[in-house]
Amino acid sequence: MLTKRIIPCLDVKNGKVVKGINFVGIKEVGDPVECAAMYQEQGADEIVFLDITATHEGRGTILDIVEKTAKKVFVPLTVGGGINTIEDVKNTLRAGADKVSINSAAVKNPDFIKQAADQFGTQCVVVAIDVKRVDGHFHVVVHGGRIDTGLNAIEWAKQAVALGAGEILLTSMDTDGTKNGFDHELLNAVCQQVQVPVIASGGCGTLEHFSQVFEQTPADAALAASLFHYRELTVGQVKQHLNQHQISVRLSR
Repeated sequence: MLTKRIIPCLDVKNGKVVKGINFVGIKEVGDPVECAAMYQEQGADEIVFLDITATHEGRGTILDIVEKTAKKVFVPLTVGGGINTIEDVKNTLRAGADKVSINSAAVKNPDFIKQAADQFGTQCVVVAIDVKRVDGHFHVVVHGGRIDTGLNAIEWAKQAVALGAGEILLTSMDTDGTKNGFDHELLNAVCQQVQVPVIASGGCGTLEHFSQVFEQTPADAALAASLFHYRELTVGQVKQHLNQHQISVRLSR
């Protein structure tokens, strides 16, 4: 059985880790390099950096922070935000990222997924999909949730995988930051339609939410931010809980 992954997410703004609710009400919570090192020590399987205002502000991603982190952290590092061109992908991977996460740029130009996958390999390409319910339908939203594209999220996930996405990072805007649990309905709908790993994101607030998402959906990984940042739980505590629920995880020695 493949082990399930626990992935802390570091939302970065102006060089600091921040967290909000439903993508707004942003608060600073720490230094990204120090946070990443702490999560590695706790047993994180991977770490995600998202420069949450890079796309909205029309600038590149946080390469200096990526370089500093890659020198200190040796678990896989995924970086997203402001990655709009093949040159951006190359520079981000060269700075030390193992994968890039593309979101708004992929929606704007779906062929970007294929270009990146062809040049760097599908294993390097994560397509992040932010989803909001609109009149009972799952819509793709972009630019940090500011713009509703009208795209059907399930169809977009299928298209992204067909173009070369090696993984889907699926965030529910409806649950993000609420700590009421992951969006199982959305996860099941997408997981049933794609054959690549899907990372559950948005809404985790308790140990039980982690076990429930793996027991009730086929998600391959669970991503969380605020409950780790505010020291409510450690990655190690989450993994011990999952182990007790007979959910396969990589335990630290």
